Amino acid sequence: MLNKVTPVPEELLKPQASPCISIYMKTGRYYPENVQDSLRFKNLVSRAENDGIKSVGKRVIEPLIDRLRELQEDREFWNHTLDGLAVFASPDYFRAFRLQQPVSEQAHVSDVFFIKPLIRIYQMSERFQVLALTRSDIKLYEGNRYRLGEIELDLQVPKTMSEALGTETTSPHMTVASYGGTGVAIRHGHSSRKDEEELDDERFFRAVDQGIEEHHSKLSGLPLILAALPEHQSLFRLVSHNPNLLEDGISADPRMLEKDSLRDMAWKVQEPRWEQKIDNLIARFQEALPKSLGSDNPFYITEAALAGNVSVLMLDQERIYPGGIDARAGDISFSKGALGNEHDVFEDLAIAVLGKGGEVLVLPPERMPVESGVAAIFRHG
Repeated sequence: MLNKVTPVPEELLKPQASPCISIYMKTGRYYPENVQDSLRFKNLVSRAENDGIKSVGKRVIEPLIDRLRELQEDREFWNHTLDGLAVFASPDYFRAFRLQQPVSEQAHVSDVFFIKPLIRIYQMSERFQVLALTRSDIKLYEGNRYRLGEIELDLQVPKTMSEALGTETTSPHMTVASYGGTGVAIRHGHSSRKDEEELDDERFFRAVDQGIEEHHSKLSGLPLILAALPEHQSLFRLVSHNPNLLEDGISADPRMLEKDSLRDMAWKVQEPRWEQKIDNLIARFQEALPKSLGSDNPFYITEAALAGNVSVLMLDQERIYPGGIDARAGDISFSKGALGNEHDVFEDLAIAVLGKGGEVLVLPPERMPVESGVAAIFRHG
């Protein structure tokens, strides 16, 4: 199972010793799709080596290239790839991220890591959780439109009805109903087995709701999509107090759904919320612009980002603005890097905004509200 999906790892936002190598590539999960992965990685490493020699010299770049070659020769690593790979190497840092989303092949050598593809993958606004619920057990997933992974449930969350209820089963020959969502059971008359099962379902669902809200929803802040049979949808929503639970859900037995189908159905629930958020942000930006509470000028945005005054930064995923941010001068310095391997001002802006607690969204060109490739909403004027 996967660990909890997180935003861009904080260590990638911190200043690194130069040079920094960033490599992205698509990988295959299974044979024979993954046969050529290590060879393609080797070619990207060679590209980084050539660029590094040109920019910082062979003596400086070779120790990093040697470390990348070690990864290239690690057969065990290449036998357990997913859909994409991101590798970062600097004199003081080395880490490989297996990604559940394909990424385009690219190799960058600069004085910072190239993280825009990771921001696009991990950005919070697309993420959601899925609670796969049956009357016997539950599973929790987290992901976005491209990937969905099961996550480990907190120890305090009951995973099965037996964990939640133990030996406290409903007494036979009693009819039970609960009123007002209070969970207070009122027993009257002789009951059927169906009545007893419904009470057990209610008690189990209530325990699940409390555990998921307390130990997952409050921590993640992510919308929760319920995947369950229609009758379980109704009962769970009746007892639920989780404000993250979306009104729309997946009315199907989750045990009968492949993970890809579950992800696609969950994204159909989440997509309108995502599109609405973009529409709202664009409207906010257009309202803020004439009030000097927003800008599409990289120079003005740089000044605001360094001052911690950017609430939301929107970046065109296809645009690169060659250069970098000079934090001491509070200005942009233009790049003199090799063509196609430039340091990107937008990268520095993203790092600065994330580091100050702002939100960064990487959008497709058709969703950007401006031509400059960057738009910001300020916290104050």
